Formats: sequence, structure tokens, C-alpha cells
Amino acid sequence: MAASSEIPRFTGDASPFGGGDPYADYRTADFPFTRYVDLAARTLGAGVIAANDEFFAQRENLLVAGPAEFDPEHFGHKGKIMDGWETRRRRGTGADHPWPTADDHDWALVRLGAPGVIRGIVVDTAHFRGNYPQAVSVEAATVAGAPTPDELLAPDVKWTTLVPRTAVGGHAANGFEVDAEQRFTHLRVNQHPDGGIARLRVYGEVVPDPEWLATLGTFDVVALANGGRAEDASNLFYSPASNTIQPGYSRKMDDGWETRRRRDNGNDWISYRLVAQAQIRALEIDTAYLKGNSAGWASVSVRDVSESGDGDWVEVLPRTRLQPDTNHRFVLDAPAVGTHARVDIFPDGGISRLRLFGSLTDQGASQLAAQYAELGA
Repeated sequence: MAASSEIPRFTGDASPFGGGDPYADYRTADFPFTRYVDLAARTLGAGVIAANDEFFAQRENLLVAGPAEFDPEHFGHKGKIMDGWETRRRRGTGADHPWPTADDHDWALVRLGAPGVIRGIVVDTAHFRGNYPQAVSVEAATVAGAPTPDELLAPDVKWTTLVPRTAVGGHAANGFEVDAEQRFTHLRVNQHPDGGIARLRVYGEVVPDPEWLATLGTFDVVALANGGRAEDASNLFYSPASNTIQPGYSRKMDDGWETRRRRDNGNDWISYRLVAQAQIRALEIDTAYLKGNSAGWASVSVRDVSESGDGDWVEVLPRTRLQPDTNHRFVLDAPAVGTHARVDIFPDGGISRLRLFGSLTDQGASQLAAQYAELGA
């Protein structure tokens, strides 16, 4: 379960900040697993529910959206204020051994916003140049419901090591590929022996609870939180396609999907994988906050790639005029059965959200239940 040797490694201090752009000497790389959704995103409901120490900087900063910020003049009563989670310096047992022991470490408990299979983790130490941890480790557990920190730390909870104790670098994106085909709900992030971490990102695939979806009956079968996924898109110039299936309504223009301006006679599109085979009965296309740059028209198609399907695209919403900054609702004449969906916009522009309301077929429910059991949930 250790990280792949192909993943770049950063160790050691970064140079002290010398002015100018604080990210100029930031060490990072293109990690292949970042194509998956961040299961620890606050927009999905993730949270850092406990930490043993947060003397210099609060644990909640770990999951803040966007890169960490740095203000060299920002100091408080306890010292330099950092945009991350930072603990005090650990000390030894006495004057004859003033150094931390090999087992000394600080920890934080993270509730994933959407339980799922984890494909990769980034422990980001941006701006922690000489005060980052010497090493980190990450464990994961599956606990139903909304457990308290004490319940998570109980001796009967089984923790699986995703990232063994590994040296990391300061002011760097430390990436770890994960190979554990299990569904997890919580993480325990450890820093050895102490220090600071700016951001935590946990990339993976959402695995919903089939019993919960069955109880709901009708739900959004493409929603990220329910296990849907944006698989591909024609253009990602301004924003990711996965924004269109995030929870809730868009709150600003870059919270949706927007393409560059086309100078040809083509059109832009996004393709999605549904949570499982489903019957779609209604849909919404929202252009909230896209006023001078919303799509002019849109169409929606569905295809069934399953044992009973032929895989051909079937248009369920013909090319329809869209209004800027508006939520459009459509009821289908007949339920559309499929495992995948596609929205085409004409000629370019963007949408903020796509919602496909329906329910799982018997085949889809069976497949989802089998996957859930196979992943140890």
C-alpha cells in the first residue's frame, strides 16, 4: 500500500522566504490520481473533527479550498500565524533526553465528505519551510454513522495503513498513491514528531450506501455525492467538469463549468458515469452566475453500457434554448434507462449544474450492492 516509485518525492527544508512570490520555489508535480474527486472536500461535507494539538494553527485549515496563503508579517500572541494545521514543538522526557522519542507524533481525525475508495493523497506543506513534519503517515477506517472522536479512537476500530511513515519535504506537495480496494469513511493523519501541514487532499471514487439510496427512492443519479462522475469533457479551460455535479447551487461564476470561446462550428460537451444503471425521469440544467457566458443551447443524451444495454447514445432532451443565470427544469415524456449521460452545449460557454433525477433499476441496485459488499462495507 506504499506509494509508487513513479510518484516524485520531496524531502528536506525549503529555503527561507526571501520576499516576492512565496510559491516561486514551491515543489510540486503532476500526480496521476488528481483526476479523481477530492473525497475530503468541504463542499461534500468533510471535516477535521479532532486533533491532539493545534497550538499554532487550527486543524480546520487542512481542508480549506484553494492553495494556502502566506503573509510574512502576520503574527499573533502565540507566534507566526500559518494557513494550515501546526502543532507546538515536542520535547523529550528530561534534560538527559530533551529530544522527542521515535514514537512521538501528532494526529488529526478527518471525516470524509463522501465515503469511497481512495486512490491518492496529497499532504501539502506549502509555506512550512523549516517547521514541517519530518515524516507523515495516514491510516483509514470504516465506521458507520457519525462517530465521535472517542468512538473513532476506541480500541475496537480497525485502522488500515494507506501511507506508511514516510519522510516529506517542506514547502512541497507530497503525493502518495494508494492501493487499497476498500471503502473508507475516516482518516487519521499523523505527523512525526510535530510540525505543520498546510492542506490535505484525498482523491478517490465515491461509493454510496445502496440502502440509503434505495430508501430515498428518487434522487440525483449523477450527483458526485451519490457516486456519479464526470468522465470526460471537450474543454476544461476555465474550470473542471466535475463542478457541474457538486452539491448545492453554484455560488459564483467559477463554481460551474465554463469553456474557452470557440472560433469554429463545433460544440462543447461533458460525459458522465451514473452511480449505476438508472431510470431518469426529470432533469435540471442550471446556468447560475453565468450571465454573458452561459451556453446558448443544450441537449442531453443517455446510453446504457450494461448487460442489457447496447451502448448507443439516445437523446432525451433535444437541443433547447437556455437563459443566462437560470435553472431550467424538464420532465421527460418517458423514463430513460442508462448508465452514462452526456450534456452537449452549443456552441460554447458553460453551465453551473446538471441534475438527473431518477431511481436505480433492479440491475443497477444489485450491481451497486455487490460492489458495496466487495469493498468491505
